[in-house]
Amino acid sequence: MDYAVWIILFPLIGVIVNGLIARKWPEKVVGWFASLMIMASFVVALMLTIQLAGMDPHHRAMEVKFFSWISVGQLNLDFAFLIDPLSAIMMLVVTGISSLIHIYSIGYMHGDSRFRVFFTYLNLFVFFMLILVLGNSYPIMFIGWEGVGLCSYLLIGFWWEDMQKATAGMKAFVVNRIGDFGMLVAMFLIFKHLGSLTFSEVYPAAAELWGHHVDAAPVIAITLMLLLGAAGKSAQFPLYVWLPDAMAGPTPVSALIHAATMVTAGVYMIARSSMLYMLAPTSMTVVALVGAFTAIFAATIGIKQFDIKKVLAYSTVSQLGYMVMATGVAAFGAGVFHLMTHAFFKALLFLGSGAVIHTMHGALHHVDDHHTDPQDIRNMGGLRKKIPVTYWTFLLATLAIAGIPGFSGFFSKDEILASTFAHGSYLPYALGLIAAVITAFYMFRLVYLTFHGDYKGPEGSEEGIHESPKVMTVPLMILAFLSIVGGYVGLPVVFGEHAHVLKGWLEPVFEPAYEAVHYHPHHPSIGMEWMLIATSVVAALAGIFVARNMYITKGLVAKSDKEQTGFGKVLWKKYYVDEIYAAGVIKPLIDGSKVLWQKFDAAFIDSILVIGTAKTVRWIGGGLRKVQTGVVGNYAVMLVVGVILVLAALLLR
Repeated sequence: MDYAVWIILFPLIGVIVNGLIARKWPEKVVGWFASLMIMASFVVALMLTIQLAGMDPHHRAMEVKFFSWISVGQLNLDFAFLIDPLSAIMMLVVTGISSLIHIYSIGYMHGDSRFRVFFTYLNLFVFFMLILVLGNSYPIMFIGWEGVGLCSYLLIGFWWEDMQKATAGMKAFVVNRIGDFGMLVAMFLIFKHLGSLTFSEVYPAAAELWGHHVDAAPVIAITLMLLLGAAGKSAQFPLYVWLPDAMAGPTPVSALIHAATMVTAGVYMIARSSMLYMLAPTSMTVVALVGAFTAIFAATIGIKQFDIKKVLAYSTVSQLGYMVMATGVAAFGAGVFHLMTHAFFKALLFLGSGAVIHTMHGALHHVDDHHTDPQDIRNMGGLRKKIPVTYWTFLLATLAIAGIPGFSGFFSKDEILASTFAHGSYLPYALGLIAAVITAFYMFRLVYLTFHGDYKGPEGSEEGIHESPKVMTVPLMILAFLSIVGGYVGLPVVFGEHAHVLKGWLEPVFEPAYEAVHYHPHHPSIGMEWMLIATSVVAALAGIFVARNMYITKGLVAKSDKEQTGFGKVLWKKYYVDEIYAAGVIKPLIDGSKVLWQKFDAAFIDSILVIGTAKTVRWIGGGLRKVQTGVVGNYAVMLVVGVILVLAALLLR
């Protein structure tokens, strides 16, 4: 286990070398060195997972201590890693997907003036993400939590010369601070009531304290504050607004943040805190409703978006809603399962969209067009014959997210819906099912408008369309393979009691939480399972059929911005949430700050306290200065007068 530290040291070495040493290295050397560091971390993660698999299933966990970190009063914390089935999945997903994104970035960022800085930030992001998922306590998790928040700010606003991109980075940073406040409050409450912040001590103490009195006020407060933190990182309503704007960053950043890493941190944190949530059924209900509402809310917005990356951004928010909903109905394993499959197909979708944008940039450059938006799907169409590798891999990922049988997304999404139904949470189930129909619709709308039909770009630009280089297409093919086979580790129970390999793998992590409240996960009967599978498949096919009927059979063309009317305009404007926040939160804060600045700071503090004090001192000094004439006789007179006054005071006393 001595080699476990290398899983974070390799990315850190990448940061140090590319950040400080490789200033004059060629692009390819910088890119491949950063990529090899993450691939080395993946190898270490694989070795740790294999070692974990060889252990007794009931004691499948290892704590690796590096040094004593904090020892203040009753708080004693070691800097240590917890390697168990849950963290093993997370570190494999984070390092594996990040490796492919790093390689893809070598081609995508070619020619950028800050190429080396970009890869430094990518390595730093992975470094903090691994600390987040491997830490054995909430404070260590929080180090990674804040670290990925910082890196997201740096990466989203990477092209900071553009004010829109700089603002998007700042928005992500500020919104996440709201969620971080919830995390801090939760940690304070945990330490107050349980006397520790280390997972292995907190959870048994919580079970002992609240096991016979579930829904105690402290545990509800703790879990709701943790939910606030998760809502910030995992973009749940109402703190989801930063994620769509994060599309301003380079496309590999979108894939890294929105697929396998930062946005899944909240889901991971809830799953890791399963013991606390099982002791707070009220909070679980809130979690399930927040997730279900977010899933359908974001899905409806995706219907009317035209920026290829914005469609995928709202898709990410919606899919995160599914994961959060799963944890809210105690299906923690199903949530983690969807987290894993989503990492495969959503990374592929984002990288595929990046290949499309890369292609469109080349096409527009061919005709020297600097006004047409290369990300607007209304300027695309007919690309499937020009970029076949991108098209087919993108289509496979779309089939996966739509929930078509045989693809990874089908297995994980079906398990979430089945678990929600079996739990008796019928409202979240209904919302999730409707969201599944909408997801299939807007994703195939995206495919049809981008790759099918006639090319709608500027005349002559079609000649500049070409497939991306292999350094970009090979990661697409690997992710396409994972998008197909990734779900077979979690086959439904209809295929056998032990068909769900991932469930057995994660069982030691969540079983203590279930046992603490004597909870037995609900499983639908075989007949009911088949019915639920059929329902989810019909829902997906219905969405695809409607999209095909509209955009292929009838050949509808997406409307321009000026033609948006009625409820369609409401969806296009994202329910005016940004405008509501601007009018109800941002503007009052800015106006209030101006009042405090002008009336209190400038008029009172500056004018009266600072400037006024200075003027008073100057006036007094000016008067006293006249006494200092430099004439010795005057000083002698003043001395005599002073002595007389002192003697008079003594006599009168």
